[in-house]
Amino acid sequence: MPKAHLVGGGIAALSAAAFLIRDTGFAGGDIHLYEGQDEVGGSLDAGGTPETGYTMRGGRMFEAQFRCTYDLLSGIPSLDDPSKSATQDIFDSHEESPWDDPARLVRAGGEICDGHAMGFSERHRLELVKCLATPERLLDGKRITDCFDEDFFTTDFWYMWCTTFAFEPWHSAIEFRRYLKRFVHLFPEFETMSGIYRTRYNQYDSIVRPLTAWLLEQGVHLHTGRRVADLAFRHGPGTNVERIHFTGKHTDLPVAEDDLVFVTNGSMTADSVLGSHTAPPANPNTSLSPDSFLLWHRIARGRDDFGNPAVFDRHPDESTWESFTVTAKGPAFLDWMEKFTGRPTGRGGLLTLTDSPWLLTVVVNRQPVYQQQPEGVSVWWGYGLFPDKPGTFVKKPMRECSGAEILHEVLQHLAVDPDIADRIVGTSTVVPCLMPYITSQFLTRSHGDRPQVVPRGSTNLAFIGQYAEVPDDVVFTVEYSVRTAWTAVTQLLDLDRQPPAVYKGHHDPHLLAQALHTMHRK
Repeated sequence: MPKAHLVGGGIAALSAAAFLIRDTGFAGGDIHLYEGQDEVGGSLDAGGTPETGYTMRGGRMFEAQFRCTYDLLSGIPSLDDPSKSATQDIFDSHEESPWDDPARLVRAGGEICDGHAMGFSERHRLELVKCLATPERLLDGKRITDCFDEDFFTTDFWYMWCTTFAFEPWHSAIEFRRYLKRFVHLFPEFETMSGIYRTRYNQYDSIVRPLTAWLLEQGVHLHTGRRVADLAFRHGPGTNVERIHFTGKHTDLPVAEDDLVFVTNGSMTADSVLGSHTAPPANPNTSLSPDSFLLWHRIARGRDDFGNPAVFDRHPDESTWESFTVTAKGPAFLDWMEKFTGRPTGRGGLLTLTDSPWLLTVVVNRQPVYQQQPEGVSVWWGYGLFPDKPGTFVKKPMRECSGAEILHEVLQHLAVDPDIADRIVGTSTVVPCLMPYITSQFLTRSHGDRPQVVPRGSTNLAFIGQYAEVPDDVVFTVEYSVRTAWTAVTQLLDLDRQPPAVYKGHHDPHLLAQALHTMHRK
């Protein structure tokens, strides 16, 4: 029987293993996953303790049209109730605690803005329509700034858009256009974020843990602490992996001609560095390609069908931002936020501080955020898109700040009463995380820089994850990784069952009319 070898342990590889079992009849025991870290889950991580402070590098958002993700998780029992699927748990969580954001944008001094009017000029509307109408090929190598005037990046729409999806003005116009098309149906309620879904807990607890438990029950082999260094290919026409080379003392692995190899090429959370409540994150070494990209560099050398990893891992100055996780022994901040927004905890959505030089955004999700989170402990999260700029109140770059200093900057921008701020500070532990490649998949690119999921002529190799190419869909989403996994399994094994089509709301005249109406709101 053929075997499947999955390189990388993120959501793409876990999904590929599940699709192999569900759709092809692969036995779990014939599937091997190799992850260089000590745990699987990739960028969908969550750790820490109530005592030392919880940590999450990121928080993923979902919406109603994540068709591949919901299809996959519909067969995976949820963490709390095995009679309910992980998909149903996401839907139930949304019904129980939907977002209705009344304070999406906040100016200096804690002034809540009315985000209903997007702030467009007629020129901005024309630029948006032109961007949507431009064929993707004509945007090769272009930045968003090449398509819009300077004032566009000071509109309320841009502040909401860039902090919802993590775009920077210098990012790829191709990716921006894809996002506009993919999420046009969210335009009418964009400022309230009511179309956004979230998992009940953090994504590690709500997705990775139940999916991993299911895979282990099927007999899948999860080899952690085992990093793949290189692949060897058979001589002759086409592409067929013959051997897997590991780092360290692990023996090289022969690959049969009819075995399958799925490679997660690259990682957006590569070389992430945690700080602490009292110390900033250390500077990551970005002078060399991170380990998670090295395999891609090695196998792409001399080949034009494996993409160009240098586009994504050689410009950390354009792909870095910083997140922080706040663990509090008490509800002081949550209580203050409920009064400030007028929404119960977990109902308020994102809050962006538009006058912050770091462009800070905070979010208070429903509690508990961790399944094992003790009673009386609360967790909230935030991020800054410009960590290299000096703060307003803390006069140094965010990346040089301790967790305590980041919290001080947030509370000052929100104009929290000093007595309450002291109570919040006295009960909170803040863990910052600097991520040099977090938006690298958004960097300016051209067609061919990302490899096809199954490269031309490949018989047993597929690329999966954020740096493989799927037409029309958008990176920086769980859905994209799951779709690459499903596509890889379908194409390598020539299956009849195809992934559901990418949702294309921009083809619906009614939705387009609503979006245009939103763009003209005053």
